[in-house]
Amino acid sequence: MSTQFPAFAVLIIFLQLFISLARAEVHYYDFIVKEVNFTRLCESKLMLVVNESFPGPELRARKGDTIYVNVYNQGFYGFTIHWHGVKQPRNPWFDGPEFVTQCPISPGTNFTYQINLTTEEGTVWWHAHSDWTRASVHGTIVVLPAVGTTYPFPAPDEEESIVFGSWYMGNLKETIDECMVPENATNLPEAAAYTINGQPGDFALCSANSSYRFKVDYGKTYLLRILNANIDAEMYFAIAEHNLTLVGMDGAYTKPLESSYIMISPGQTMDLFLNTNVSTLGSYYMVAREYVSATIDTVSSYLDDAVAILEYNGNYSSLDAPVYPELLPMSLSQEPAYSFLKQIRSLATPEYPINVPPESDVTKRMYITASSNALYCTPDLGPSCVNISWAASVNNISWVNPSESILQAYYNNISEPIYESDFPDEPPVYFNFTDKSTAIDLGLTVQGTKVTMLEYNETVEMVFQGTDVEGASVNHPMHIHGLSFYVLGFGFGNYFAERDSKTFNLIDPPFVATFITPKNGWLAIRFVADNPGVWFWHCHMERHLTWGMESAFIVKNGGTPETTMLPPPATMPSCDVPLESSAIRDKLEQTD
Repeated sequence: MSTQFPAFAVLIIFLQLFISLARAEVHYYDFIVKEVNFTRLCESKLMLVVNESFPGPELRARKGDTIYVNVYNQGFYGFTIHWHGVKQPRNPWFDGPEFVTQCPISPGTNFTYQINLTTEEGTVWWHAHSDWTRASVHGTIVVLPAVGTTYPFPAPDEEESIVFGSWYMGNLKETIDECMVPENATNLPEAAAYTINGQPGDFALCSANSSYRFKVDYGKTYLLRILNANIDAEMYFAIAEHNLTLVGMDGAYTKPLESSYIMISPGQTMDLFLNTNVSTLGSYYMVAREYVSATIDTVSSYLDDAVAILEYNGNYSSLDAPVYPELLPMSLSQEPAYSFLKQIRSLATPEYPINVPPESDVTKRMYITASSNALYCTPDLGPSCVNISWAASVNNISWVNPSESILQAYYNNISEPIYESDFPDEPPVYFNFTDKSTAIDLGLTVQGTKVTMLEYNETVEMVFQGTDVEGASVNHPMHIHGLSFYVLGFGFGNYFAERDSKTFNLIDPPFVATFITPKNGWLAIRFVADNPGVWFWHCHMERHLTWGMESAFIVKNGGTPETTMLPPPATMPSCDVPLESSAIRDKLEQTD
């Protein structure tokens, strides 16, 4: 009997999958992307958004469904859209990072994306993948269980999406373009405030009584779908006098983890249960506070917290101010962040199995240093060098976007001068990576567009190593497109395989698309390269992405039609597209 039951369970799962695929639906959305006037922090400005909303519209579908999104660019410069956490099997043409899988969508044109939801279940998201445009062009994707299936926990009574965002003063696109002009060599901007569902909340300038309000009934269970769409900020989040229970992350279920707070990095999504069972009906602040991993002495006060209000329905006096969370960690507190992350585990049940590749299957090992650097142009660096003093790198290569799509070049059997396939598997020089170093020879990096070639179904183990080059060590939330990965472990100091591999979680590690490399520490991940195509990977801190902390995988085709990349759609955008803001273009025209 015991030997028959597993086979019976597998048969039931297979039948459920077959039924759900037979009932899969197709959904259609239009994204009208244009500049719209918004007022925050005493300032009105035009901002590029989707369908006149900030954050943008939520997409909803079921596991196994297909979504088509027709994106109309009514702005003044090109951009792309990425479907973060969606694997897009065999179909990298619709993944979205500019000049990696496609060229930007030109102003006045449109492009239709096809989003195939296969293994994802929970919350993922979409965002622009062109410079810093994602600051205002982003939104959630809710992937419900497939037809005929349900959640691995009691169904919630209701749900709510909570999106953390960044607010910048002035025209962000113009600011970024000005910063990137070679002769300026200017640092990239900092957010003026953080937002929850588009509002900074009661304590920000000119924002009294503007907080987003989430109304709830006593005695219910709510599923909160949390997205950190911030450009650069990791966030602590808590609700006064309420605990939160993590049940999902990056479109995959986790073991329930109850906590008084969470820490979520840019690019991550988390699904949380909230039980509305406080002893006193009233209003309670929901607070997102920046978690700062940089080495600094002080940060701004609680006035910089983004706040929303959880408001109970019912008959009670509403004259009292909302209650503020007492257990929310302070911005410079490091231990609470790592303590929370170390407890996250995959659900790992027969219905939601995991399959961690064993050590014996690993055929590709990569040891990747993530560094902040300086870049100085000299004749030996070649014509592609950009004269900036700010840079970032992986294995001392600072990425440069080509002028054509890498995916299209690869598909047409073209490599150089678009890209080179010799990204190094280890850093060029070994030293004490976590020791503060300002030595010129260690701080300098070189530019390049180098990728890693992977065989189909190859098992890859990557260890990301944070460094303190330039005294600039911070957390790095690393994201891989087209593939989810198992987080085997993370730690502090320099990684030593013989010692640190013994701490790996091979039983129920998180299965995610984004996870942090700790400041002055390491992150070990493992995955199977079973998705043919070109797949970008990068730090999801936008300033590090802008400075060059990224690279890409090219996963070769397998030996069958089912393991071969699909052909490109006939409507791929042209690479002849304006990328600068109108202000920069005006200056260039004046100098001609």
